[in-house]
Formats: sequence, structure tokens, C-alpha cells
Amino acid sequence: MAGHSKWANIQHRKGRQDEKRGKIWTRIIREITVAARAGGGDLATNPRLRLAVDRAKAANMPADRVKYNIDKATGNQEGVTYEEIRYEGYGIGGAAIIVDTMTDNRVRTVAEVRHAFSKYGGNMGTEGSVAFQFTHCGQLVFAPGTSEDKVMEVALEAGAQDVIMDDEGAIEVLTDVGDFEAVRDALVQAGLTSEVAGVTMRAQNPIELVGEDGARMQKLLDALEELDDVQEIYHNAEIDGAVL
Repeated sequence: MAGHSKWANIQHRKGRQDEKRGKIWTRIIREITVAARAGGGDLATNPRLRLAVDRAKAANMPADRVKYNIDKATGNQEGVTYEEIRYEGYGIGGAAIIVDTMTDNRVRTVAEVRHAFSKYGGNMGTEGSVAFQFTHCGQLVFAPGTSEDKVMEVALEAGAQDVIMDDEGAIEVLTDVGDFEAVRDALVQAGLTSEVAGVTMRAQNPIELVGEDGARMQKLLDALEELDDVQEIYHNAEIDGAVL
């Protein structure tokens, strides 16, 4: 199936993340901590922890540091207790934004998120105000030039929901959350390496923002991204042709 361009989005976002590489380990450690505390430290029985450890490996985090944080979360080490809080709101032009956080101080976190929204032209919304505009799903994105037929054959046989080729030739595979690992593993075993692989909140209806509106939206997203307690940001803004 044909679909909206994802490739410019992926390249843009990866470039911006590279500029903020120092924060990635902190966010992964928080995810490992929460996943291990909620589901235990056994990777075989805790899919969320497996995904967090995969992210740690991809970010070149040492195995002993991963183990230390799993042990800390499961009671073998003392540590801080984090809770997950999701905030929803609106950006420039009514663009929908979801901000997922992990925090040991919810009063501090909500104040910082609210301040970023208000300072850069957005508005905090109530719970559920924009989440309906996103789909919780597994997502893999393959670079232009990857064989669409091979990806489609392997992905659909492994249980994927859909395979979409965008305007630039990138291929997006969508799965149910529970099927993500099986589909990803089948694609890896078939020699297909994705540029992006994870569980995400996928925007359903992009909103195009250009010129000054696009620049203002990017400033808001950057301000949210800089907050220490923010883990993930999802939105439906298309800035200068790229949905981020």
C-alpha cells in the first residue's frame, strides 16, 4: 500500500536525537527500572524489559550497567521509585502532542511540562484529549531500496497488520503491540534490518505546519524534549514535509 512519507521524518528525528545523545542512557535506565519493577527481572517472561534491554544494546550501554539497573529495580539494590505519567496537549495550529514521562516527583514534572507548553505557544489538555488521534502499535521502518515484496511476505506471515510504502520508498511495518517482537525477529532472521523498531503511538492524521508555524512547533518540541523527566514525545505535526 502507498502511504505518507516517513523517511524524511526518520532522518530528521535521528539527527536531532544524535545531538542529545547524552540523555538517551538516562531515559533507557528509567525504562529498564520501571519495566523490571513491574514485571520482574527475567527477560524471558518480561517483554517490556526485553525491549528496554534491546534499546540499551542499540545505544551501546555496557551489559554490567544494564544488569545493575535491573538488580536495583527488583530489590537487589536500593533505588529511586519512578512513576509513569502521560500528559496530553496541543501545539501550534492545534497539532496533537503526547508527552510520556517517568518521574520521582509528579509536582515538579507537571509544572515543567505545563511551563514548556505555555511558553512556546501550546496548551496542556486533559487526559484523553488527544490520545484518540494515535494508535498504540508496533512499528518497523525500512530504508528506501529495501525489497517491498520480501518485507511484505515475511512480515505478514509473522503476523503484521499492515505493510506501507511511503512516497520516498521507505517501508513501514505495523503490528499489534503483542506481535511486535515476533514480527521483528522474523524480519531480522530473514536478513532485513530496520532503521526504526519499537512500540509507539502512531499519529493517524498529520497536520502540516510550514514557515514560522513549523519553526514555533519545533521550538515547543525541543523544549519538551529537554526536560529531564520526559521519556517519549509523540505528535502529528508535519514540519516542512516531515512528520516527526
